[in-house]
Amino acid sequence: MSLTAFASLADLTLSLYPDFSWLSSLVETATGWVGLVIIFAYSFLIAFALPGVSEIVLAAPLDLGLPYSAKLAVIILVSGAGKAAGSVFAFHIGRQTKESGYVERALERLPVDVMGWTERKAVQIAQNWGFAGLAAALCVPGFPDTLSIYAFSVLEDDYLKFAAATFVGSCGRLVVTVIGIEAALAFL
Repeated sequence: MSLTAFASLADLTLSLYPDFSWLSSLVETATGWVGLVIIFAYSFLIAFALPGVSEIVLAAPLDLGLPYSAKLAVIILVSGAGKAAGSVFAFHIGRQTKESGYVERALERLPVDVMGWTERKAVQIAQNWGFAGLAAALCVPGFPDTLSIYAFSVLEDDYLKFAAATFVGSCGRLVVTVIGIEAALAFL
């Protein structure tokens, strides 16, 4: 696999979200074991606050003294753990926001029924698929996962299952990305 493919993905993301390019650049240049801390922190932040996609972590040129596949597995697991931790934080914020009612009251003043549509769709996914639906939604590369995390946070109330679903979905997303890039490179 070529790091050029990951760098291209990172460049695309940077062009979409230039305000956070310094953070993405930090991830792209993260080296050594300290780089894992940077990947964890980036994944934590992207779960609840930052725009962009989490696949950038795959571009980190970590030199861990491990075989390539083991290094990739460590990056995926650390990123998944960071995203799970960040999602629990987002989950808590979502629960508090729902209980306060402030967001609901603000959205009710809009001419379009945003709350009704969002809640119907999120409830439908949650009822049909539960936490597996959250994990599956998070497996879609390139899609900002903050939306899925917050949508599910107002519907569910189990922190541990929420964190587990986010971990599985986040790791799955990176695995799908790696498989997709490797498949594309095989045809070049």
